[in-house]
Amino acid sequence: MPAIRLAINGRSYSVDVEPETSLLTVLREHLDLTGSKYGCGEGQCGACTVLIDGKAQRSCITRVGAVSHKQITTIEGLESGGRLHPVQAAFLELGAMQCGYCTSGMIISAVALLKRNPAPKESEIINFMDGNVCRCGTYLRIISAVQKAAKAMSASTVAKGAGL
Repeated sequence: MPAIRLAINGRSYSVDVEPETSLLTVLREHLDLTGSKYGCGEGQCGACTVLIDGKAQRSCITRVGAVSHKQITTIEGLESGGRLHPVQAAFLELGAMQCGYCTSGMIISAVALLKRNPAPKESEIINFMDGNVCRCGTYLRIISAVQKAAKAMSASTVAKGAGL
């Protein structure tokens, strides 16, 4: 079994697993990155969502051999310099979670959306996040958190552009 090289959260890893092993299994069972959750195992619920080269992807249906040498970001890799990503901060501030099981996948999906569309309308948030399931039904708070994060990220970009 050949070693598979992975780039996760800015670090390099080498794992001895079959290329057909799911990325989620490698993250959780081999690398102890347990933020991505096993939900349905079919790519339908979004609990296992990670960023692969900046795009949201379900890690439960992604084979680790297919992502060798790609940039993978998990929920653990979003904070920078001890500061939460604006989406993480907004989720916490607005209580956009209840049981928390879907939260990492929701946050990762929201990060992907805001990277693609920094000022999404409510309908665009709903459409983009449609594949993420929250069993507790905190969808309205999730939408508010994404909107709040978008505003915070926009204000940060404006401040940086003004040299602040």
